[in-house]
Amino acid sequence: MSSNELDVIILLAKKIGGGLATIGLTGAGVGIGIVFGAFLIAFSRNTKIKNDLFGYTLLGFALTEAIALFALMMAFLILFT
Repeated sequence: MSSNELDVIILLAKKIGGGLATIGLTGAGVGIGIVFGAFLIAFSRNTKIKNDLFGYTLLGFALTEAIALFALMMAFLILFT
């Protein structure tokens, strides 16, 4: 293999790896939907504890979004290093 062919293979592997790393963003989107869906169900059952539920919902959203940011960071690291 020539050096040029090896560079092309490495570039293609980076593109594929970066694309696969972004699959974690899909899981985070589903997780955020589940968190807010559970909030709506719980709120409809007991409207008096809205403030407590909303605090837990924001915590769940933040933790789920952190996973998405880690996946996005890994995708950028794969693509640009």
